Amino acid sequence: MTHPRQLHKFGGSSLANPECYRRVVNILKDYSNSNDLIVVSAAGKTTNRLIEFLDNLERDGRLAHETLQELRQFQIELVESLINQPETKARLLDNLITEFSALGEIAYPVSGQTRAMVLGHGEMWSARLLANLLNEKGLNAIEQDSRQFLRAELGTQPEVDRGASYPLLKELLAQHSQYRIVFTGFMAQNQQGETVLLGRNGSDYSATIIGALAEVSRVTIWSDVAGVYSADPRIVADACLLPLLRLDEASELARLAAPVLHSRTLQPVAQSAMDLHLRCSYEPETGSTRIERVLASGRGAKIITSLDDVLLIQLGFSHRHDYLRAQQEVLKKLKQAQLEPLAYDAQPDQHVLRLAYTQEIANGALAFLQDAAIEAEIKLKEGYSLLAAVGAGVSKNPNHCFGFYQQLKSSAIEFITESESGLSLVAVTRKLDVEPLVSQLHSQLFQAQKRVAIALCGKGNIGSSWLSLFATQKEELEKRHNMNFELVAVIDSQTYWFNPQGIDPTTIESCFDDESVSHDGKSWIEQLGALQDYDDLVVLDVTASAQLAEQYLDIAQQGMHLISANKVAGSASSEYYHQVQDAFAKINRHWLYNATVGAGLPINHTVRDLRESGDEIVALSGIFSGTLSWLFQQYDGSIPFSELVDLAWQQGLTEPDPRADLDGSDVMRKLVILARESGLFIEPEKVKVESLVPEALREMTLDGFFDNGIVLSEALAERLEKAQREDKVLRYVARLEKNGKATVGVEALNKEHALANLLPCDNIFAIESKWYKDNPLVIRGPGAGREVTAGALQSDLNLLAGRL
Repeated sequence: MTHPRQLHKFGGSSLANPECYRRVVNILKDYSNSNDLIVVSAAGKTTNRLIEFLDNLERDGRLAHETLQELRQFQIELVESLINQPETKARLLDNLITEFSALGEIAYPVSGQTRAMVLGHGEMWSARLLANLLNEKGLNAIEQDSRQFLRAELGTQPEVDRGASYPLLKELLAQHSQYRIVFTGFMAQNQQGETVLLGRNGSDYSATIIGALAEVSRVTIWSDVAGVYSADPRIVADACLLPLLRLDEASELARLAAPVLHSRTLQPVAQSAMDLHLRCSYEPETGSTRIERVLASGRGAKIITSLDDVLLIQLGFSHRHDYLRAQQEVLKKLKQAQLEPLAYDAQPDQHVLRLAYTQEIANGALAFLQDAAIEAEIKLKEGYSLLAAVGAGVSKNPNHCFGFYQQLKSSAIEFITESESGLSLVAVTRKLDVEPLVSQLHSQLFQAQKRVAIALCGKGNIGSSWLSLFATQKEELEKRHNMNFELVAVIDSQTYWFNPQGIDPTTIESCFDDESVSHDGKSWIEQLGALQDYDDLVVLDVTASAQLAEQYLDIAQQGMHLISANKVAGSASSEYYHQVQDAFAKINRHWLYNATVGAGLPINHTVRDLRESGDEIVALSGIFSGTLSWLFQQYDGSIPFSELVDLAWQQGLTEPDPRADLDGSDVMRKLVILARESGLFIEPEKVKVESLVPEALREMTLDGFFDNGIVLSEALAERLEKAQREDKVLRYVARLEKNGKATVGVEALNKEHALANLLPCDNIFAIESKWYKDNPLVIRGPGAGREVTAGALQSDLNLLAGRL
């Protein structure tokens, strides 16, 4: 089977030392296919060292020689540490020695072309080493110098000529269709055969332009961060990873020179069908950011970004000129030359236009303006910083606009402006320590009143009870947390009602059939994920659906929180359970499932808290089903067991099909969930479960089951009679013993036993631990009923709100 081709780009931090290279090999083993493409940057600080070498040639030849020797030693040590095959190692070392000897012959003055050629060596060394390392590890690979096919002309920000590059790349791909091709980033070649460097983050641009030309399905940029955060996580401890970012917001962030993205990196994405993902090579499973090729709609800032070193180009026009026309002409020419400023400040009364640039672009922009014969006095001024709030709708959000100004008003502000797209607010200040301001802005803007959207899956007994509870508690919940909560969707197995403006929970029963539309089982997740007018989205799963539990990873991928009464995922295989946990944890989203065990009892909270406080839980036992507790408390032989089941079903004490309670699977799931919360991991198939449903009744319709209830009654009558002869009672008990043995089934207990003396519907949980060794910790209380389960869901919602 041929897999869609992907491209993986690894930055310098991902190739900083031998351990990083080995990590990259493992990533490619796990995440790439045999025909995937790879783009690499220079390893670690190699390019910086080459720049230092060239700069030292002008100042001090001895220092230049020392810098080159240090870099030579670094590259040699990489080869010696990573390559085991003697012939390959010898060849790579010979190549390095030859190349460093040639570099050592370079003398000052250094031409622009020689400088470009020298700076391209880092990518060549990375590509060659990684390709040989992959081959040694059994992954067929070949290195490729991108200058053989990428065509571009010199400029401040060179653009790749797609028309000239495309056929050359296609021919190359056809020649090496069964190899992982490791391309050099950062470089192209002009018509004269000269090296053209693609600028800051040029390797990222190489990756997306090669990906677009090769028509790959996805480009993944692997670096030392997991993706785009709400602020630099090194500055703001509670910065949140954004799992999804719309292309125009990402482009605005890149335009403002955020280090995680570059505007030219995104151009090929916008002009192709490929996806772009940002991931961390140090921890591949810590989450990612996916850039979506759709326009954003939103209600405020999502990201705070900053720059330390900003320069201003100031143009002073003669008062005899038409200032507005001159301003428009300058901005138009800069845009055509792809030299748009980060921000600009127009002062018509003084006939002054100020343009903010990064250090990298400022000199090129200055030279362009001087060459363009602009009739103005042009000055380059240093010593400025920039802070910005980025997000669709930020310029229309009065709270964010006011908060942005309030936090900056005491700083030495040069100007504050709104981007033409409306996607950012930008402040240029005299140079200052931006880190405290970034933290303050993040806190000010993102701790304002949040809007939280809620989607309810399941509107049966528990769902309808939660809707009633939510309707009465909504105002109090909002006051308590200074948040706005809106029910935006109600989903059942085949239809759903979606209204992004909010749904009155009291109207669900009367209006759902008229307002709902059919769904294919997954489209509602994507539609919720695309909802932009809310800060957080929460899915409440109050179903028992295995199909929905299988979609928890999709819910996490869309960046939503999840509250479950559904026990399926929590008691699934350990592999899936951990996948779901990790999927939410990676993106700082929450999966809460305290309603899965004990209804409203705080059993999950207690077990988790004991373990996290240092206790060691060694055994668990109890009556975990409120339904079975009620049934066996009532069952004394005076009424057939099947009639008690019918009565419990009519009172809403059972699942819609009571066999889901009687077969023991529900209790088994609760035991597995509790065991995992306590750190005692067991697989569901290892639990010995006694089903109360006779074989003859398992495949019948629900009506058939009730009509043939005598079979169920006969199966238990004999066991009850035997227990009564011994002056005992029957109870349905779950046990996890110290040796790991797990059982669920009917036991005959003495009437004085703690598990025998419960009120109807009560659950009881006995926890044996290092701290509660001789006298187990016991929690008991109502464990069934729609109201207490709805209360547990509301408790989780309240807990989640406290974490947002």
